[in-house]
Amino acid sequence: MSVHLVPDGLAGERVDAAAARMTGVSRSRVAELLAEGLVRVNGEVVSKSARVAAGDMLELELPAPRVATVTPQEVAGLRIVHDDADIVVVDKPAGVAAHPSLGWDGPDVVAHLAAAGFRISTSGASERQGIVQRLDVGTSGLMVVAKSEPAYTALKRAFRDREVTKVYHALVQGHPDPFTGTIDAPIARHPGHDWKMAIVDGGRHSVTHYETIEAHRSTTLLQIHLETGRTHQIRVHMAAVKHPCAGDPLYGADPTLSAKLGLDRQWLHAVGLGFEHPGSGEWVEFSSPYPDDLAHALGVAEAS
Repeated sequence: MSVHLVPDGLAGERVDAAAARMTGVSRSRVAELLAEGLVRVNGEVVSKSARVAAGDMLELELPAPRVATVTPQEVAGLRIVHDDADIVVVDKPAGVAAHPSLGWDGPDVVAHLAAAGFRISTSGASERQGIVQRLDVGTSGLMVVAKSEPAYTALKRAFRDREVTKVYHALVQGHPDPFTGTIDAPIARHPGHDWKMAIVDGGRHSVTHYETIEAHRSTTLLQIHLETGRTHQIRVHMAAVKHPCAGDPLYGADPTLSAKLGLDRQWLHAVGLGFEHPGSGEWVEFSSPYPDDLAHALGVAEAS
């Protein structure tokens, strides 16, 4: 049971919108809970069109989540960049998830490491043990996975406290103005789409810094530093300033340009990762070259 008091700022809102804002549960999922009679206001079952008042007690009865399981499976193209007693750094190809999840039946990093005989930290949920950061399925590049329990604790704290350097390159549509800038806008679940994020008042604080590497006729190659690490952050922020990542239809990429560049996923790659090694205490940095599909697309953009 999830219980919340409605704040003054949501007074007068429909209960489905207020519940989504207050709990982080998607609006479509809240609608399902309402239809099942699992949402109450001041102890009474309500419809989704009901309005809430400041101080109302909002209750959501959330069924216990199903748990995804890990089935060892080696992943073609996944490269081990570094391996020691505390961490393993991988170069993840596109089309691979960080860990298994419900609704995803494709390959994932955790399953590959299990199949390859790596012993990783048992901290975290059973299906994502050792995972201290994630990349979108369609985003390629560097990830670090904790192998020891102390490493898991140290890396989770480092990511939480923004002590990790995360560098991405993104090929975006058009030419950002200014060519170097910062996007500071809160991100939360899209109110109408379970698998999409959006800029939402009251969402989680999210900051993206970008600078231009080179500009082409129809695109710009950016270097991006993340101050925070929200789901789909770069994709959401660049789309919000009208320069979505090339090849990213979920966030408004032009399909004609995507086809011209030969892209069937977003042009976004985690090129650099730096952090204090949880075992030695030394600062370590890793880098990743562009995979073939992104290198090809960039070559086409440069020649256009």
